[in-house]
Amino acid sequence: MMDLISVGAISAVLGAVGSGMGSEAGRWVWESTGGLVRRVTGREVPAPTTPGARDEVARLVHDRIRADDQLARDWALFARGVRVPGAGAPLRPRLPAAPRFFTDRQQALKLLDKEATRPFDGRPRLALLHGPEGIGTSTLACHWGWRHTARFPDGQLYADLRTLTPATALATLLRRLGLPDEEMPPAAEDRADLFRRTLAERRALLVLDHAHSAAQVQPLLVPAPDVFTLVVARQPPAGLGALPVEVGPLARRDAVRMLENLAGPSAVAAARTALPAVLTRCAGRPYALHAAALRLTTPREAALPESDDDPVRAAAEDSYRLLTPDAARLYRLGGLRDWPALDPAAAARAAQVPRTDAARLLEELADALLLDRTDTGRYRYRPSVRAHAERTAATVDGIAACSAAVARVTEHYRDLAVGAARAALPESWRVPSAPSPVSYPDRGAAVAALAAEAPGLVEAVRAADEHRDTDTVLLLCRALWPLQLKAGHHDVLLPALRIGTRVADTHAPGTRTSGALHAQLAHTLTELSRWDEAEPEALAAARDERAAGHLRGHASAVEFLGLLRLRQWRFEEAQTCFDEAYGILDGIGPDDEGAADLPRARALLERHRGRALRGQGRRTEAVAHLERALRFFRDTGENYNTARTLTDLAETRLDGGESEAALPLVDEAMAALAGEKAEYHLARLRTLRERCVTPE
Repeated sequence: MMDLISVGAISAVLGAVGSGMGSEAGRWVWESTGGLVRRVTGREVPAPTTPGARDEVARLVHDRIRADDQLARDWALFARGVRVPGAGAPLRPRLPAAPRFFTDRQQALKLLDKEATRPFDGRPRLALLHGPEGIGTSTLACHWGWRHTARFPDGQLYADLRTLTPATALATLLRRLGLPDEEMPPAAEDRADLFRRTLAERRALLVLDHAHSAAQVQPLLVPAPDVFTLVVARQPPAGLGALPVEVGPLARRDAVRMLENLAGPSAVAAARTALPAVLTRCAGRPYALHAAALRLTTPREAALPESDDDPVRAAAEDSYRLLTPDAARLYRLGGLRDWPALDPAAAARAAQVPRTDAARLLEELADALLLDRTDTGRYRYRPSVRAHAERTAATVDGIAACSAAVARVTEHYRDLAVGAARAALPESWRVPSAPSPVSYPDRGAAVAALAAEAPGLVEAVRAADEHRDTDTVLLLCRALWPLQLKAGHHDVLLPALRIGTRVADTHAPGTRTSGALHAQLAHTLTELSRWDEAEPEALAAARDERAAGHLRGHASAVEFLGLLRLRQWRFEEAQTCFDEAYGILDGIGPDDEGAADLPRARALLERHRGRALRGQGRRTEAVAHLERALRFFRDTGENYNTARTLTDLAETRLDGGESEAALPLVDEAMAALAGEKAEYHLARLRTLRERCVTPE
């Protein structure tokens, strides 16, 4: 048997298990792996966090199972049930829509054709389209891609890197390839590996738009022979190693042709007197020409203002001068911060108009090309256009009005977050109890709203921090807890949680609020497998909750530290943490805050104690704790926690070779999950059931 189990194969299993920690079932498998590694090696082995560390653990396991046939059989049986994450559905994603009219760029198109068809020599097929804002680099990339759909039958992937880190960009691309969030690897390195493996045999185009550095792009590159990557940037990122394709201004004749395509030859002919000035002002930039084409057919055309050395800013000024007063005010006040996207609700708060009016005004701004429509029904500013809006607001509205507008939008996001958090987790003491005019019909709708608005919520935290609005920072961050717990989005939320803990340490040290925020940050860092960073946050949470005299929060913070220890395969320390948390709960009297939650909190800790004991190989003690937890969850009708505890018990029985005792536990767990939409947990249970009925 050992001839079939190499160090590389063991390392691959460890990598697959680590990549699968995006779901709770995947995290259980990771803990089970730690227990098995401990049993095989005869000692506690730290959980690996890098490929090199995985290989070292694999060598330790290999050395032991090479000398013990029973351990080899145990490992082989475990490895057979490991699910390898991967983009399941064979999706064929497409690029954003190509423009109706496209002019010139023949030289650039030829260079892209040449790079896409050159003989593959091990170097990624990689081209860099670069040029100033509004020059049409993004449009050129999409136009070229749509011309070559037959060359890329397996899909054309697009990612806007404007506000994305490499980790979040990889998550976006993997979702577009069909990977469910439950299978998303938590670590950026594992996401990059999965992305490359998924595209290894595909003929695909990858467009990375609005890139700003080589460090942002490098993790997204795929060295497969049939993958072509187009990077789009304003300035060439140093050290990228791509074929540079500079995109310059359109020649005058091509600019006229574009105006004729957009406005019609008759409109261009009618404007022949003003045409030289228009062309000079546009400077061959397609964005400016598109905006000018709209004005050529507008009867309210005014005299052009003085020349501007930035054609995009000049186009924005020209379009702004033709807006209705309400649209102009929304344009100015909505652009005061780099909100990821504006919807009618946020825009209404910025401009102090009814939501229906805001929706109409946003459309007016989009028609004037002062806002870009997004594929989520929201609207976004171009960087230079937003800069123009911000400068104009400072001049027209004044500093006080600008600050008030930002505060109103921030308050909108605060109200949304607090209302959604209360609807998503009404029973949780972690959710802030502040009033909110926003409500949701059910938990699912509330979590969905938080997920949809997550980037805006993070920007609202930044805005409140810059405006020294401490209360709003703390409220917003605490309201993120249901989103962290129910939907993840940890990459997106991490910057906001870091701000929240910093503000809490400065303005509310040693309070329940500070303790709660450190616990939230510890949770997110743990889920991102950044365990060294998570540990001091969990300790800070325990410190602040203890200082505040909040026993329920203190116990929860110590419990968080224990869960981190489970993830790190430090099972004895995990058990110590859970025992300590249990003891803290004993200090809550029958009339104290949190008393009503005690039975459930103790049952959860009993389950955690059982998991920690199982990791140490202390199966008899583990079973006793797990059975106590199971009795509570069965009696209270908590199907999901019943199934989780049954799964732990079944795995503990299987560790001891008790297949007959494990089988009914697995079947009961599967029955408990029948209506819970827990497919990944059910998949894990089906694997366990196969182990129960298949002879070793």
